[in-house]
Amino acid sequence: MSQAPTSPAPTSNVPVTKIPSANCASNTLDNNTLDTTGIEPTTLAARLARPELLELTPYQSARRLGGRGDIWINANESPFNNVAVAELDLSKLNRYPECQPPALINAYSQYSGVAESKIVASRGADEAIELLIRAFCIPGIDFIATFGPTYGMYAISAQTFNVGVKALSLTAEYGLPADFATAARGAKLVFICNPNNPTGTVIDKARIEQAIQALPDAIVVVDEAYIEFCPEYSVADLLESYPNLVVLRTLSKAFALAGARCGFLLANEEIIEIIMRVIAPYPVPLPVSEVAVQALSPAGIARMKTQVKELNAQGERLASALNLYCEQWGGAVLTPNGNYVLAEFDDVAKVAQLLIDNGIVARAYKDPRLAKAIRFSFSSQADTDRLVSLFESQKL
Repeated sequence: MSQAPTSPAPTSNVPVTKIPSANCASNTLDNNTLDTTGIEPTTLAARLARPELLELTPYQSARRLGGRGDIWINANESPFNNVAVAELDLSKLNRYPECQPPALINAYSQYSGVAESKIVASRGADEAIELLIRAFCIPGIDFIATFGPTYGMYAISAQTFNVGVKALSLTAEYGLPADFATAARGAKLVFICNPNNPTGTVIDKARIEQAIQALPDAIVVVDEAYIEFCPEYSVADLLESYPNLVVLRTLSKAFALAGARCGFLLANEEIIEIIMRVIAPYPVPLPVSEVAVQALSPAGIARMKTQVKELNAQGERLASALNLYCEQWGGAVLTPNGNYVLAEFDDVAKVAQLLIDNGIVARAYKDPRLAKAIRFSFSSQADTDRLVSLFESQKL
């Protein structure tokens, strides 16, 4: 992935690299963008703010961008709503919740096969990313490494703490480069998204284990937000063997709880102990814990697996329709391993306009390597029917 010139913060020894976030969507499909220009230090807030934040491009989430349409497939959300509201116990909302609710930690331990002592619950995996940076990176001195194009919050979270970002590129096939260990050397944290967002590609488990072994002085963070869609690629079972491994998980995707904001950081006890020194006093609200425990029950897990099969089936239909379109009009479709598929079109503007005209909100990118790409989240059969019909209508 190409990089913009580095811009060192006034008090920093490590340049905070300005990189185009892989999750910075263009206004082609979302009909809105955030102001990415620098802020002039004329107001009180701007004068008192840390200087590097005035030049920071905020993360542009799907909800922050907005959009218009009746089919929303731009945020990798599940189309299912599984919460049994009547079964929730919300009688203790007058009391602060447990910092790490025992029932929740136990439930995720049972599901993941990871010991309770190696689990921290967080406000989505996004908070876990920030906790790692806050706990292990010294502002103005340390840096993280990422392999892009990938999830934009690794870099943005680092930049908000004045921690440097070494933005490395995945190969043309979206794998780890041959010199990854040399290129990432010196980084405190090395982030690997697997399956990768937004490409949907995967890196073999053996290759990730090589990275863990090759970087013994760094913490290798494997983001498995979409692992339920390809569980055979998980490295969670390697936690016992490698003290420098951290695995990130979430209930937002396969478990259909994006609105609950519940994630997990899995690591050895020494890393967990450091994380617990910086975590907020009450990171898991009581309603979130109740909903999450419900989702992690035997019935909830069985339902999740059934819904993953359904989403994969709809994804196969969508990918096939996209492949047929690209065979005729030019482009390529990457093999999906999450709940989304990335397609590259020779005439991406034409496809973007086609989607807008038909009320479909998908995801486009500013990253130079993804300039011709659009990401489509898997959705319900009804939504997929409309998408397949739309692309089939473009046949000559």
